[in-house]
Amino acid sequence: MKGLLLRLSGLDADAESAVRVIGFFDRLITERAGLDTLVRNTAELAGCPVGLHAPGQGLSLRADTGAGVTVAKVPPRAAVRPLEGGVVVWVAREGAPAPLDDMLLERFAIAAAVLLDHSSVPLPELGDPALVELVLSENVGTAERSRALHLLGIAATAPLRVLATTGDVPGRSVLLGGVRAVLSAEVPQTSGVRIGVGPLVPAIDLARSWRAARTAYRYTADVEPVVWWERLGGLAPLAERLDDADVAAIEDVRALDRLAAEPHGADTVAALDALCATGSVRKAAAAVHRHHSTMTARLARAESVLGFEIDSAPGRFRLHLALMLRRLREN
Repeated sequence: MKGLLLRLSGLDADAESAVRVIGFFDRLITERAGLDTLVRNTAELAGCPVGLHAPGQGLSLRADTGAGVTVAKVPPRAAVRPLEGGVVVWVAREGAPAPLDDMLLERFAIAAAVLLDHSSVPLPELGDPALVELVLSENVGTAERSRALHLLGIAATAPLRVLATTGDVPGRSVLLGGVRAVLSAEVPQTSGVRIGVGPLVPAIDLARSWRAARTAYRYTADVEPVVWWERLGGLAPLAERLDDADVAAIEDVRALDRLAAEPHGADTVAALDALCATGSVRKAAAAVHRHHSTMTARLARAESVLGFEIDSAPGRFRLHLALMLRRLREN
């Protein structure tokens, strides 16, 4: 279908070609296509950027040939067709318009008017957590996400991040699968609350930040309660590629499990976590509220079970990786 309008125009902008354009939009209407589908398919038909602007519903959709739907304003030189209520559809073709562009704009406008009415299903009331859930869902289109943001009073381009937590963190939030998703521009100062911090993104892309925040949360621990996704580096993709069985099969993780099963083993693992977090035996001892001599004895016992020294850069890296993978499995 890509560039079909230009091919039809090249043949002849006659009644037969016009009927094919009309039929294209009629099928979308009959199938009650979503607004994302309408805009994306119209771009493929036109062979150039097109869009739909409905400010009253918080919609400003754009699609380019061969690309997905994004949020964008009406280009200054676009050909537009206004509808009721301030709604506008537009086509932004470089150079001279194609012979069938007027027909495309007309049918695009009609389809948009019909589908806007079909898609005006009542959304949850203002402030309802269900709106936040819509914003974070990867299974809804840009149009639905834009309308939910509009009802929340959030601009689609506003910079926001998602925090994943099981604690009490201020902000608009919703509980999803036992983890609370919180929309926030900043990361609040909290005490004793584990938080996975997603990247700062335009609000329309918050589903991506939510996915990253969940990954970051899996690497949290009592000694490191706040983990930023941007700082995970190569650990981030490991969370997506390794399952519990993969992690459990790693010998260093199994050694940590054996260590944790010993008397006072949980304290020893916490001491190892503190050592990696602080980089100093004395600071680690203070972090876990243990005497320096007790800390030294625990670390010596850990080395005997792990089978490698942890007082060198390679050993410390190996220990930190094993601890992080263990967190990944346990969270």
